[in-house]
Amino acid sequence: MGVMRLMGVMGPVMRLIRPMHHMRHTLLRLIITTIAVTLSLAVSRSASTTAVASPEIPGATQTRTIALVGGTIHPVSGPAMEGGTLLFAEGRIVAVGRDIEIPENADRIDISGRHVYPALFDADSNIGLTEISAVRATRDEAETGRINPNVRAQVAFNPDSELIPVTRSNGVLLSLTAPGGGLISGRSAVMMLDGWTWEDMALRGDVGMHVEWPRMTPLVDWESQPPAERQSQGRDQALDQLRRAFTDARAYHQARRAAPERHDPDVRWEAMRRVLEGEMPLIVSADEIQQIQSAVAFAQQEKVKLIILGGYDAPLCAELLKANEVPVIVGGTYRLPMRRDDPYDAPFTVPERLRAAGIPYCIAGAGRFGASNARNLPYHAAMAAAFGLPADEALKAITLYPAQILGVADRVGSLEEGKDATLIITDGDPLETPTQVLDAYVEGRRVDLSDRHKRLWKKYEEKYRRQREAR
Repeated sequence: MGVMRLMGVMGPVMRLIRPMHHMRHTLLRLIITTIAVTLSLAVSRSASTTAVASPEIPGATQTRTIALVGGTIHPVSGPAMEGGTLLFAEGRIVAVGRDIEIPENADRIDISGRHVYPALFDADSNIGLTEISAVRATRDEAETGRINPNVRAQVAFNPDSELIPVTRSNGVLLSLTAPGGGLISGRSAVMMLDGWTWEDMALRGDVGMHVEWPRMTPLVDWESQPPAERQSQGRDQALDQLRRAFTDARAYHQARRAAPERHDPDVRWEAMRRVLEGEMPLIVSADEIQQIQSAVAFAQQEKVKLIILGGYDAPLCAELLKANEVPVIVGGTYRLPMRRDDPYDAPFTVPERLRAAGIPYCIAGAGRFGASNARNLPYHAAMAAAFGLPADEALKAITLYPAQILGVADRVGSLEEGKDATLIITDGDPLETPTQVLDAYVEGRRVDLSDRHKRLWKKYEEKYRRQREAR
């Protein structure tokens, strides 16, 4: 950023001084150097005063075997076990059960009366890419232009975001962090919410290629919307751009596969090759039935894998989704009905209707409301449970199911032998708001559960305590 600003100022400076041929070259160099140094110091000073990192220190690598003993273990992939033991070493779960032999050198932690769950997993978020939605300088979730398959969310991920500790305080330790904007937004990554750098925190990069599907039916109201004809033209242009992008990418892919030495790499189309090979799915943002149907038809035509994100109308085309093995990431339950004649509870019942229809699904929370609300993920699942989704299914919808849909179920999503020790310890059901997360581990590393919210709470608790004493 500092270099770009500097270059933007230096252009006009050079145009001003270029005609002054009578000045000596040494004087020109002196002026330019002075301006460059001054601007660089200004940019550096600005960056140092605005970039504030969260004070929580990432967990240390696990060096000793840990045994969690006496609590209720909720593997999610199987029934809960009261009075169970969970043993993990070197960041991986070694054993789960009731009659577990605990090594003599293990750290034995009594969690009687507590509950152990796999980490909660938000399957759609911009956490790490944005800090304050109203401040443009803190948002790095969208690139300029409409076709950006080369964008990688993980390399823009800010490990020092203040929103990360707040989010994991409520048990959310995993997130699909995705770019936005444009038509082809770029590639998402599954991030662990603890670590020093984005490399430390990336569980798996390049999970899916994100596409913002255009609205198929013009939205008509009396004030804000453009005329229906203009909306239809915009839709047609977007679909044409998308088709041309895939045509160009496929031609590039075939050329590179046939004779790589004769074709220079193109970062945009290089990023599309795994999509065309069927190794990386398209994750298409689509809520309306016509959007979903159009996206499925496009995926069939291009012979690519598809995941629907949003999915408000997904239950209405369940047979189509089931026939084409298309899973759905439900874009949260805290939303209003899309249409005036929809039932009031239509958004709340989407997960249950998908489950009843046999469609693979999971529930996301942060994407619709921004990273600052990622902490509320369990309550989206709780809302679905209140409107028909079985409680055990609601828990799976924010743990195991997102891991399965996004291809990381071999590492996370449930408490099973061989999987990562990425888990939380609570005093109750995480879907209930009074429940507190008491402890958390990411790959066996104990996570610091302090955050800005808790520090402010303690600060003002102390203020009121002093006021009471002064009376």
